[in-house]
Amino acid sequence: RNKVTSSEKHNVMRSGVLWKEVVTAVHAKDYADVELEHHLADSLAMQLVRWPKQYDVIVTDNLFGDILSDIAAMLTGSLGMLPSASLGALDEQTGRRAALYEPVHGSAPDIAGRGIANPIAMIGSLAMALRYSFGMGPVADRIEAAISGVLASGKRTSDIRTAGSTLVGTEEMGEAIIAELDAAKA
Repeated sequence: RNKVTSSEKHNVMRSGVLWKEVVTAVHAKDYADVELEHHLADSLAMQLVRWPKQYDVIVTDNLFGDILSDIAAMLTGSLGMLPSASLGALDEQTGRRAALYEPVHGSAPDIAGRGIANPIAMIGSLAMALRYSFGMGPVADRIEAAISGVLASGKRTSDIRTAGSTLVGTEEMGEAIIAELDAAKA
């Protein structure tokens, strides 16, 4: 749909006023062909739960991004499902962006080493890095297809388990995704 939604709290935070001004200026200068709408972060959170399909891309600062991404993650059923990217400005010389890719859930130290973490968000973050920082879109597509294939086969970590699915741990999920990648190569 070619639409971007910007989110801030310009009504109570001076940083929100600046955010809105900068986003509006960048939009007018570089992306006038893209529809831009502004939402207050709290209203956007409510709308994201109520009707998520109305949004294509949401841009916001780190504070609200952290909150909104956790809300959006639960629309998929788990924080363990969503990769994320914090993208820097485009380097005109290299055509690349400095970026940080990570699962939206962060490091999850409370479940570290227990074999129950869902690795899909981390593997998806790798796919995003390959696509957006290294220009390897076809490889990213294969990784994402492998994730979809494993989920379609019914394998689930405990955070996304449903009736009739096969419960697997972190290592088993990762191995299943690798096996799906290998099968696609053959």
